[in-house]
Amino acid sequence: MEIKRNLTLLTDLYELTMMNGYLKENKEGETVIFDVFFRQNELITYSLAAGLEQAIDYILNLSFDEDDIAYLRGLKIFSEDFLDYLKDLKFTGDVYSVPEGTMVFPGEPILTVKAPVMEAQLIETAILNIINHQTLIASKAAKIRYSAGGDNVMEFGLRRAQGPDAGIYGSRASVIGGCNSTSNVLAGQMFDIPVSGTHAHSWVMSFPSEYEAFKAYAETYPDATLLLVDTYDTLKSGIPNAIKVFDELRAKGKKPLGIRIDSGDLAYLTKKARQMLDQAGYPDTIICASGDLDEKLIQSLKLQGAKINSWGIGTKLITSADMPALGGVYKLAGVVEKDGTITPKIKISETTAKITNPGFKKVMRIYDNKTGKAEADLIALYDEEFDSKKPLTITHPIETWKKITFTDYTIKELSVKIVENGKLVYKFPKVKEIASFAKSEMNSFWDEYLRLDRPHIYKVDLSDKLLQLKTEMLSSIRK
Repeated sequence: MEIKRNLTLLTDLYELTMMNGYLKENKEGETVIFDVFFRQNELITYSLAAGLEQAIDYILNLSFDEDDIAYLRGLKIFSEDFLDYLKDLKFTGDVYSVPEGTMVFPGEPILTVKAPVMEAQLIETAILNIINHQTLIASKAAKIRYSAGGDNVMEFGLRRAQGPDAGIYGSRASVIGGCNSTSNVLAGQMFDIPVSGTHAHSWVMSFPSEYEAFKAYAETYPDATLLLVDTYDTLKSGIPNAIKVFDELRAKGKKPLGIRIDSGDLAYLTKKARQMLDQAGYPDTIICASGDLDEKLIQSLKLQGAKINSWGIGTKLITSADMPALGGVYKLAGVVEKDGTITPKIKISETTAKITNPGFKKVMRIYDNKTGKAEADLIALYDEEFDSKKPLTITHPIETWKKITFTDYTIKELSVKIVENGKLVYKFPKVKEIASFAKSEMNSFWDEYLRLDRPHIYKVDLSDKLLQLKTEMLSSIRK
């Protein structure tokens, strides 16, 4: 179940002003190619692609209704010819994308649009809004999952998300990135993902005593009793009262789940809690921790020997607190001529990382046959073919003295066609299936690329043909 809204005007004004100009210049029939990708920075060396289904839903449901046209007319900046053109506008182009959950790296096309310029220009803002957000949150969740190892991870961020959509689709992306469940009930319903939750401090405070609050909760949920023990005093009150209630549950033939601690020195408190629970005969109970946690704090707590095996992650996940924007961009890569040939386009900058890769491209991933691990990615022109029976040498696109040759390898094209001539030709998997795929993707990379501190930079090179094209275009433009 999805929330259905007309989001056609979810775009920046300049997309529409450019479209108005294209029509005036008789360019509306021109077919163009745009790539979505993100750039390298200190905090993001890899990402998990997410948001494709919602982006495609937007693209395929473009429709300017009478109210939209009336509003645009009221701005008094558009021609009547343009407004008439919008009345019948639908997306008729092609979209290529990596499947959601795919590991992607800086500079690689996550999604490529090949469409008439009016359509391709209009959808830029919404595509970036959707892909940037969900990819950002899925990537943050992947880092948290990596730190947590095999522990249970719950996404608790709805109340701290920047609005309902960020909460809903942030929950979706969090599960794609590795969270086992979400506290967001609407997201659970919409995407068929597990929901989880216990009780708040207010539950405990609403009873005459902590013990009575715990007892009432256990009587209500005898098969799912997980008690929040830090309302008053974790070690002197919370855990002793929890053990008392656990004893009562066990006498009735029920097995308690465990406790949650939301504040204080989590390393010290959970070690003491584990001792107390073990001594009371509950060595298998869960100790859940929450309270402004992220991947770095999880890593630190584990190094300190904290006895935590379940994590509730809220604010710092749903807002990606240390990096609140992915910075994905949408750049023109080519123009398709009437005879079908592609004229490549390139954006030049004084900043080397901002120089784009021209042409209609694809991304190939190279796997070592002995280990099954991903070793490098190769961005190539779309019509290039590679024979894995022959040695393959790839060259660093900037530091060209750096080369590596593969002999026993498998090469896989990452992008698939999602939309053809305005029609969906791809079956979207369920979120649980995407999450499973994302897990396998993460497992196919060496830990050196995934570690939090100073990760090794994964190799993303250009094919010889693409590098030659880029070099020739740069030289020609500079002349």
